[in-house]
Amino acid sequence: MLLQIHPQNPSDRHLTQVVNCLRDGGIIIYPTDTVYGIGCDILNAKAVEKLCNIRQIKPEKSQFSFVCYNLKHISDYTLPFDKQIYKLMNRNLPGAFTFILNASNTVPRTLRLKRKSVGIRVPDNKIALAIVEQLGNPIMSTSLKYPDGDLLQYPTNPEEIYEQYGSLVDIVIDGGIGGNMPSTVVDCTGNDYQILRQGIGELIE
Repeated sequence: MLLQIHPQNPSDRHLTQVVNCLRDGGIIIYPTDTVYGIGCDILNAKAVEKLCNIRQIKPEKSQFSFVCYNLKHISDYTLPFDKQIYKLMNRNLPGAFTFILNASNTVPRTLRLKRKSVGIRVPDNKIALAIVEQLGNPIMSTSLKYPDGDLLQYPTNPEEIYEQYGSLVDIVIDGGIGGNMPSTVVDCTGNDYQILRQGIGELIE
């Protein structure tokens, strides 16, 4: 279904509808502060499998990010990181960044068989943050992309997104026209941080 949610004042009723869908193992497409994302509840193994099937990848080889609500939420799924990294994230989140951190054992086992790190996002988008806060778990998520070779890499119009992907997912959220530039990826797994991909987010160092 295509569900319109106000980007600045999300309806509690609509948010509850989305959260119930996620808890039941549903897949959603939703707006962020960069591009539209596709995701599910990370604690629902069947939903993770379904999402991986949609993306045609194995869970252990996935490059999904965890969309979290705040810095405390992040620490639930990562190993302790030093104060400098905390300050860096605190200056830039919520924002258009994906921080790569060392994963803790609380990350579902199927997602960390072949990797020891996890990408974390706290998007500056009221709809996304409200969903994650009410859900209580991160959303396992990845950017929604057109097939390789398309001139516009990321779909931006939710109605067109619904026409193309509506049969594959449970809810497409219409939160307005999305962006077409991804997040900036910052690797924080070593002794210092490193920008792996410069996206729309300008890091405040």
